[in-house]
Amino acid sequence: MMIKIIFNFSLLLLMVSCNSEKKPSDKTTAEDHSLHQMIGGSNSYADSVNSGLIAEDTLKGSPHRTAMNTINGTHVHIEYSSPGVKGRVIWGGLVAYDKVWVTGAHAATTIRFYKPVEIEGKTIPTGTYALFSIPGKETWQVILNSHYNQHLADEYNEKDDILRFSVKPENDTMMQRLTYSVDASGEKFR
Repeated sequence: MMIKIIFNFSLLLLMVSCNSEKKPSDKTTAEDHSLHQMIGGSNSYADSVNSGLIAEDTLKGSPHRTAMNTINGTHVHIEYSSPGVKGRVIWGGLVAYDKVWVTGAHAATTIRFYKPVEIEGKTIPTGTYALFSIPGKETWQVILNSHYNQHLADEYNEKDDILRFSVKPENDTMMQRLTYSVDASGEKFR
């Protein structure tokens, strides 16, 4: 059974990224997930900052993190870095409006689907994709691009886009560090 993916972006959520250097295999293992828990799991620096356990975010750089979930037999895996706001203006400041953005920092955020999925009525084959966006004041363009191993948007080429669609950003709880999640909502992802 193919599942549908729904993207839900929050205007105040700082999205940034980093790509894994190794090419993922078609299967995940308990070892893969335990490693992610150690380097970017629920007890990570970013979560401590977001929850207020660390009052002042002084970490330089953007820690590597992952978000993943298996829903109805389909595993979705996101690799990214978690930079901090640190008092900066993000939207329309650090991240320009109306320009292709790597949806993070450093290398492109990657999203891997372990089975085909349906997004906005289009079937997306099993594989790894770069997650780009074009932030706007009223709407954002979300882009899945086949060239997932690239730095920033330096090598971005629209001809490599697999899918492009619009979303309306929503206000949400302010987070000091980027946090992605893959949440189940019935038979759909959010």
